[in-house]
Amino acid sequence: MFRNPLLLAALAITGAIAAWGILDNQGLADFAALLVGIQFTSRAWFIMLTVSFILLISIVLAVSPYGRIKLGKDTDEPEFGTVSWLTMLFAAGMGVGLLFWGAAEPLTHYMLIKQFETERDASSIALFLTNFHWGLHAWAIYAVTGLVIAYFGFRLGCPSLVSAPILKTFGSNGLTRFVGGLSDLLAIVAIAIGLGGSVAMGVFQVKDGIDALFGLENTGLGLALGIFVVLCLSYILPLTVDLGKGMALLSNLAMAVAGALLLYLLFFGPTHFILGGIVQATGEYLGGFFVHGFRTFTFLDERIGNWFQSWTLTYMVWWLAWAPFVGVFIARISRGRTIREYICGVMLVPTAFSIIWFGVFGGVGFYGVLHTDLPILDVVSNNVSQTTFFVLQQFPAQSITIAAVVVAAFLFIVTSVVSAAFVLGMFSTGGDLNPSVKVKLSWGVILGALGLVMILSGSIDAVKQIIALGALPFVFIVLLLIVCLLKVLKREHLK
Repeated sequence: MFRNPLLLAALAITGAIAAWGILDNQGLADFAALLVGIQFTSRAWFIMLTVSFILLISIVLAVSPYGRIKLGKDTDEPEFGTVSWLTMLFAAGMGVGLLFWGAAEPLTHYMLIKQFETERDASSIALFLTNFHWGLHAWAIYAVTGLVIAYFGFRLGCPSLVSAPILKTFGSNGLTRFVGGLSDLLAIVAIAIGLGGSVAMGVFQVKDGIDALFGLENTGLGLALGIFVVLCLSYILPLTVDLGKGMALLSNLAMAVAGALLLYLLFFGPTHFILGGIVQATGEYLGGFFVHGFRTFTFLDERIGNWFQSWTLTYMVWWLAWAPFVGVFIARISRGRTIREYICGVMLVPTAFSIIWFGVFGGVGFYGVLHTDLPILDVVSNNVSQTTFFVLQQFPAQSITIAAVVVAAFLFIVTSVVSAAFVLGMFSTGGDLNPSVKVKLSWGVILGALGLVMILSGSIDAVKQIIALGALPFVFIVLLLIVCLLKVLKREHLK
């Protein structure tokens, strides 16, 4: 373990960031905000062009003759059943974020848009923007990154590393080894920082759920830190067992709870309003997602420009931060599937679920704004992490549903940390598909420390900026990986 330079460098860098955040949390947040602001102002066009290009490449690969190629040998069969496969990739990719932002994000967009549009038009636009942030562009980023790792790893026998496609495609020399090593290191940093942000959001969500469940007030940082300690203790055991055993069980359980909650709100809420909104939102998304991917809001009001940086750009970079983690994890569980099956499963099913999820939670929120006098917008403005629980408090059996969200959020955090520690262990040990318990536990400690940094910030905005800072360099690496994949696929097709 201690003779691995990449592992030592990665632990040192991420550990230093964690120490900086613990000792001078505001200083780290201010530094992240400054650099991210500069990059978003000068490179917004490049980020949007990149993610739209990634989506286009995903679609082309799925419908092309390359789609018949297996991720593995031609005789390989999938290790996991389709349901477990989908729930694991979804839980790792976005689980806790959906619980956190289900009603809060559409309503946040609505509060800005209604200054320029009618209330009902603002509702429709807000739901479209939310679906855009969580839809095909996000999952295309995951899909392409995972596809590159899976193809080079399972079909060509390369290590499961970001650097492997670079070395395989362009040969091993001083320059490619430097670029490859730097790519692995940047991927590790992006994963660790991104996961730390997810841990913080999950802890905030669980804390506010406990507050709502027991009628607590002013629990502050104390309760959040208590939840954090329980979380750290909870993911130690899964890190010591086989990935498939722990992840499949926890992911299926978390998704079952989330699915039950979704159906509950659909049937006990304003069902006709929700279903109408989902149908309309689906049509508007399908009709506008591709064109919207090229929008940079260059010529609009400064308030819209600031929103664009704070939300759309942050989300796109956020997904890029998670791309090496979720991509490698998806690759690990996707062996034996064809490229077409892989891309369709990874992109279409989670996107469809996200549209339904935000249609239900956002629909309930918009019904409260448009047809009742509930102060839901005040809740969103004052403490966004309480929004989901405020919505649930308007329905029967609120204690059960709030407890369900708390449990699901906690399980999603655990599955994210376990899978991230596994992937970081792979990256930092030369692509070992079964990294040692010692290595995984070391990363579990680092991820916990980074999560603590985000929790101490006490601000979702600060969390998002720190994540974006860690992810920005990976934009260029993803493009390089796509070049590697296309070059090698072309060679295979010509044989």
